[in-house]
Amino acid sequence: MQKVVQFINDNILWGIPMIILILGVGIYLTVRNRFTQIKKFPYAVKNTIGKTLTGIGKKNKKKGDGISQFEAFSTAIAGTVGTGNIVGVATAILSGGPGAVFWMWLSAFVGMFTNFAENVLGIYYRNKGKDGEYRGGPMYYISEGLGWKWLAILFSIFCMFAAFGMNMVQINTIADTLNGGFSIPKWVSGVVVAIVIALIIIGGIKRIGKITSYIIPFMCLGFILLALIIIFMNVKAIPSAFGQIFKNAFSFQAVGGGALGYAIMRSMRYGLARGIFSNEAGLGSSVIAHSASSVKEPVQQGLWGIFGVFLDTMVICTLTALVILTSGVYTQGADISGAMLSQSAFAQSFGRFGTVVFSIMLPLFAFTTILSWAYYGEKSFEFIFGKKYSMIFKIIYVALVIVGALTSASLVWDLADLFNGLMAIPNLIALLLLGGTITRITRNYFARQKDEGIMPMLSAYPKENLSLTFSEEKEKKENLSGKTDAIASEIEKSNAEQ
Repeated sequence: MQKVVQFINDNILWGIPMIILILGVGIYLTVRNRFTQIKKFPYAVKNTIGKTLTGIGKKNKKKGDGISQFEAFSTAIAGTVGTGNIVGVATAILSGGPGAVFWMWLSAFVGMFTNFAENVLGIYYRNKGKDGEYRGGPMYYISEGLGWKWLAILFSIFCMFAAFGMNMVQINTIADTLNGGFSIPKWVSGVVVAIVIALIIIGGIKRIGKITSYIIPFMCLGFILLALIIIFMNVKAIPSAFGQIFKNAFSFQAVGGGALGYAIMRSMRYGLARGIFSNEAGLGSSVIAHSASSVKEPVQQGLWGIFGVFLDTMVICTLTALVILTSGVYTQGADISGAMLSQSAFAQSFGRFGTVVFSIMLPLFAFTTILSWAYYGEKSFEFIFGKKYSMIFKIIYVALVIVGALTSASLVWDLADLFNGLMAIPNLIALLLLGGTITRITRNYFARQKDEGIMPMLSAYPKENLSLTFSEEKEKKENLSGKTDAIASEIEKSNAEQ
């Protein structure tokens, strides 16, 4: 079975056609929207993580029907910042050489706008269920935007199986890491994680959003700090590491045209596959979480997509690659798993402390990814079968946690690549065909920052668009009134003191 899956991945799904489709759609959208991810990057940072940090300690008076923008982002980033950033990068380097990192960067550059576009469409075409929760994702903008229900169902089927695959990859990594770090039997890890996951996913998106918003920021900061320490401990090796990345990306060391072509394709295949596995730009999975946000403006949630891919690949994946390449633990052709390669880099730099920290940090990353993909798969299941039968998906998902802990690591990674590739195809087709809508919504938003007389594009449904527009205008007036009252209060206080 594994050989068949590998053949499909290497020669069909992750061959030249998929590379052209992923990069082609990303480049097309980037050029059509005038490199928004570069020109508006400072604006994106300021209005995403910047606004979140400045709002710490302040009470949010608004009560939305969904979850907060940051909780939606945390759920989405929990699905992306996981083993893909740590084990996935290591696996890409082992399989495709250091040059795979270059192709991860390239996929992230165009992926920043691809993810932005997905989020914009996700908010624009989402709808609200009877339970008050927002539902969105590629299945909605494919069915509502293109009118192709059959393709939306196909995406949902692939997304369900991708959720199963990603679930098994994460638990396999947890079991492997805890077994290597603390000698915990893999089946024990599988059973314990399955029980905890079962308790959480019954609570739905709001519980998942709360948990991930607490765990992810601290885990990201902790990993970045430790990675920087390792890199600075090996600072003299940094130029050599970048040299390996760029040289191997085009396999200048390969001898003969056949070897050159094979090495480049292998580097591209693993770099792009692991890059997308890491940041999910183009898959359409993370937008399912982003669509649950209580935000009204599609572009505002789109900005989180730009920042998320940057953080995920340009920062965390790059740090992981540099940790591996500067610490000297990478040896071409080494028979070692990605998890063990990453763990050995931490162990070599920090000794037993490094092994323990890595053995705690990686399972937590993987755990939050399992939570996020449970939500993605559940929503895809509900799109086809309805919410009434969603418990069936949850039972299967939890059972596969135990199966994944005991399955071959290489097989679960190959299966994850297979279903990720399959779900990317319908999503990329939709992004390509809805490119005009993405551009109009984006230009409408930035035009309204200068001229308030322009009618907002907040929803694809006329009644909902009017309702959201009225609500937004009301909020603006309330905010303005609040600021005026605050200024008046300060003036009165100043006059009283004088």
